[in-house]
Amino acid sequence: MEAIILAGGLGTRLREAVPTLPKCMAPVNGLPFLDYLIARLQQQGVTRFIFALGYKADIIENYLQSRLAPGSFAVSLEDEPLGTGGAIAKAMQLAQEEWVLATNGDTLFAATLVPMVNKVGSGNFSCCLCLKPMTDFSRYGTVELYTDGTITAFREKQYCAEGLINGGLYLVNRAKFLQSTQNLIKFSFEEQFLAEEAPKGRLCAVVDQSYFIDIGIPEDYNRAMQELHPAKL
Repeated sequence: MEAIILAGGLGTRLREAVPTLPKCMAPVNGLPFLDYLIARLQQQGVTRFIFALGYKADIIENYLQSRLAPGSFAVSLEDEPLGTGGAIAKAMQLAQEEWVLATNGDTLFAATLVPMVNKVGSGNFSCCLCLKPMTDFSRYGTVELYTDGTITAFREKQYCAEGLINGGLYLVNRAKFLQSTQNLIKFSFEEQFLAEEAPKGRLCAVVDQSYFIDIGIPEDYNRAMQELHPAKL
């Protein structure tokens, strides 16, 4: 399996805590956050990575050359911000597999990937999302499903006592994604791909209770410092 990791964002919300580094390189107990993400994906069977880079890409590239074997990764470099959708589309040009995992470089969702692989084989889907059950939250939107796991709708951010959030872990059909977004260059993956595919019944989901953290804000970055340690990799 191969994975696209989106790591080109400016990280403005985390700038006060990590002023000189891209978000994914934020140090967590002696290792860049990205190291924890790579290790988890390798444990789940990912053998090739495509890194969608932009802001301070040289810092990330230097790290990758020391962390990963030659030939096991490629870099897709944005000359200007393309949005999440544009970044994935550009990175997909370097992909080799029919189904490609995509995730954010500042999020770790320690989900098991096998159920996602199995799910996409059960219908004519273009993408499978991994959802995380959460309680007492307002930072995330929610996802609604039919009982068979087909996604019916995405709901805007608002306070929820409980619900399923998008864990930012996607298994994407490369050909179907590129075909449906072929006329787009700068675009949002969430708004101009997922939101368009859901009414057509082309999105499915699996629910996973595994560990989840998004270090995009200082509060959760500090939580990562308490919860993530190299000994647990």
